[in-house]
Amino acid sequence: MAIKFQDYYETLGVDRTASPDDIKQAFRKLARVYHPDVAKNKVTGEAKFKEINEAYEVLGDPDKRSRYDELGPDWQAGGAGAAAGEPGRRGAPRQRGGEPDFEFGGTGFSDFFESFFGRGREGFGGGARPGDGAAFAREGPDVEADLLVTLEEALRGSRRTITLRRPGEDGGADRVDTYHVRIPAGVREGQRIRLAGQGGKGQGGAAAGDLYLRARFARHPDFTVQAADLHCDLELAPWEAVLGVQALIPTLDGATSLRVPPGTAAGSQLRLRGLGLPRADHGRGDLYATVRILTPEPVPAEERALWEQIARISTFKPRKEP
Repeated sequence: MAIKFQDYYETLGVDRTASPDDIKQAFRKLARVYHPDVAKNKVTGEAKFKEINEAYEVLGDPDKRSRYDELGPDWQAGGAGAAAGEPGRRGAPRQRGGEPDFEFGGTGFSDFFESFFGRGREGFGGGARPGDGAAFAREGPDVEADLLVTLEEALRGSRRTITLRRPGEDGGADRVDTYHVRIPAGVREGQRIRLAGQGGKGQGGAAAGDLYLRARFARHPDFTVQAADLHCDLELAPWEAVLGVQALIPTLDGATSLRVPPGTAAGSQLRLRGLGLPRADHGRGDLYATVRILTPEPVPAEERALWEQIARISTFKPRKEP
């Protein structure tokens, strides 16, 4: 079965001419429906959430989106697809560095993504050491794949089932190995989870390589990550910024109330201590809410009259007159 082209625009429900903001909004809208913590059907929700994340991982990155647009849905017919290196078929894997490729399941990314946008499985081809006469031993290659990890999994840890399809020996049937992988609480973006001796087979009696799963944080509809700190937007009405308000905001521990002081300016950051991701010292980072002030649109006539009254009586000057 050939690797299937993934139509990421269709996954997010946007046109190919969609702006970066349109793509971001489409992702957020869908992610809030299918996120595993809120989806009505956990199984289908989790699968859909992974599809949405993969699509946004590509379309939300200008460089990846450009490469994807050049690739096109006819990638298997040659042209851009051939130039990019057409993926092999199951049962007839690609060769890389003299070693056969491997295919994963359960990592959260499709074979299509791994083939064109994954970080790759570097480190193929283990080191050779001379033996007696013409014989020599060669350590097995290390095998790598990206592992999609949600922020909730990074906070609390989890267990995942991963499959690895290995090419059969001497033209025999492929072998599928299953691993129950523990994702530790506090895992960091880019951290590798090592399964010793589960990589490619060694030659001449040498040891097998290792299997590495590299943590790649799933995009979240509300939060972005900086080290152990989380950042989110806090949208306020103009009167809330002026008068102050108790605002409910999402956290990885559930919604919480945040006091917004009177006179809060757009762009201000309000900090909630200890509501970020785990740190190396076993504490937790912080959550920062960045204030965005939204204006109503359209403005009903009755409200407009009140704004006009404020404009007449207010002594506030937002800028210096030339």
